[in-house]
Order: sequence, then structure tokens, then C-alpha cells
Amino acid sequence: MKIVIPGGSGHVGRFLTRALARAGHDVVVVGRGSGVRWDGRTPGEWVREVDGADAVINLAGRSVSCRYTPENLREMMASRVDSATAVGEAIAAVGRPPGVWLQMSTATIYAHRFDAPNDEITGRIGGDEPDVPDYWAYSVRIAREWEAAQERAETPRTRKVALRTAIVMSTEPGGAFTVLRNMARLGLGGPVAGGAQYVSWLHEEDFVRAVEFLLDGELTGPVNLAAPNPLPQKDFMRELRAACGMPLGLPATKWMAELGAWAIRSDTELLLKSRRVVPTRLLDAGFTFRHPTWAHAARDLVRRGTTATGR
Repeated sequence: MKIVIPGGSGHVGRFLTRALARAGHDVVVVGRGSGVRWDGRTPGEWVREVDGADAVINLAGRSVSCRYTPENLREMMASRVDSATAVGEAIAAVGRPPGVWLQMSTATIYAHRFDAPNDEITGRIGGDEPDVPDYWAYSVRIAREWEAAQERAETPRTRKVALRTAIVMSTEPGGAFTVLRNMARLGLGGPVAGGAQYVSWLHEEDFVRAVEFLLDGELTGPVNLAAPNPLPQKDFMRELRAACGMPLGLPATKWMAELGAWAIRSDTELLLKSRRVVPTRLLDAGFTFRHPTWAHAARDLVRRGTTATGR
């Protein structure tokens, strides 16, 4: 297949591009820093790559690894909506549109909840939960507008899938796993604010396999890309510490988490929001996970990271 990947130079795009190329696909990266250049917002010369392509996988959007200031939140919204709109315009404009358009989305679209998992069928969309910060609702609005931009695109010959993706755990530099593993190794990976909030996650290998499954399949609309076994943050970090051989995990209060997030220029929504998401549509379609449980996935990722760095 010829696969065009806007935003393919980012954290997820790098390992996805390598994996698809190893599988024999012709992969074209479209981005600001590498590959075919574009501004992330408007159609341009890169549209020629879309004409005759078999698939488009749009990963473009500002990283969420930042402080959630009003300016950064506005940039997250604009970069996601504008890039999805531009991809839709490109597909609509070409004479030979791709057969499938996979559009990155996020599991953050679901409500902050503990009582039951969110799937694509019965899950609660967030934004109106009581006793959560206002900007959490704005994060949900970003997700909804992101998906709406794909839905609005008039691409009748192209199957559209929104990838409601949980935190992808990868040994690729710059991702969440590297930060969490380093915390665990230092004995800092204990419960945060009690640790009852759920963590939804996905091993990098299963992310790639799910993308390949969706490229070849028939599903349309929102699909949760998450391992089938989310778990509370305190258990998540305990398993990661065990994989790292660290018995201690110092707990952190909410204000300590705020201080730590400020220090690494990130935000506590990533730590405190309970994302209890399950992949019902993937499972019902016959997809099988190689890393369905975090204990197994954590050991594999720590081993991969150790092999890659020699430490």
C-alpha cells in the first residue's frame, strides 16, 4: 500500500512509519520538519501524494506534553481541527482518493469516571462532570471538534475511522513511558492523589497492529485504541516498578503532582483524570492483543528499553 502520514515525524509517527515500511508499504511522511513539507493547516503541494494513495493516517496535532495554558490549549485545538480539515479537503479534491482515512483522536473524549469502563457504544462523553477543572472540559471539546472535522469532510469514496487512542507506551524517545519508567526507577512511582484513577494504555506493538487491522478491515467511525485491561494508577505504577526491579514507590499528593508536572512542563490532567477505556469494537471485530495486560507489557517495554540503551 501507499500510505500518506501527515504528522508522521512525531513520537507515534516515528515508530509507526518504521513498522509500516518494514512491512513493505510505501510510506510518505508529510510534516513541518521532515518528509514532504506542509504547514499543518492548509492544502498544498503535498496533496499530490494523496492522489492515488491507498490510505491516509493523520497524526498531526500539537503535543499534549506541555502546560495546559490557555494559549497551549488554543493551539492544541487549532492544530488538530485545522489539520483534519485540510486532510479532508485534500481527499475531496483528488481524482483518486484513498480507500481509508485513519484520523488520530484521543481517549480523553470520555468522562472522568471510576464506576464503569467507557467503550464506543455505552461510554459517556466527558465535559460536564462535576468537581473537575474547567480546562478538562476544554480538552474534551478539543477531542469532539477534532472528530467533527473528520465527520464533516465530504469524502464518500473514503472510509473514515477516528482513533480514540489511549496513552501509547513506547520505548521511542520522548514518550510517556520514558518519563514513567524513570520515575519508577527513582522510587518516585507511587500512588498519585490516592491512585484510584484509571490508566488506559496501549503497547506500541499493539498500536501498530491495530492500525494495520483497521487499514485492512471494514470498521468506520470511532474506535478505541486501548488495551482491554485498564487499571488504577497505583496498580499501574506498582507493576511498572516491579518490571524495573524497584520495590519502593513514594506516594504523591495532588499538590505534589502539580509541582512535579510544573517541573517537567506537563500537566496533571494526564495523571489525575480517570481514563477507564476499553476497545469493544476492536475486540468484536476479531482483533487480538499481544499485550493485553500491563504487567506483561511493562516487562516487555523495560526489556526493550534496556536492550536499546544497554542499561
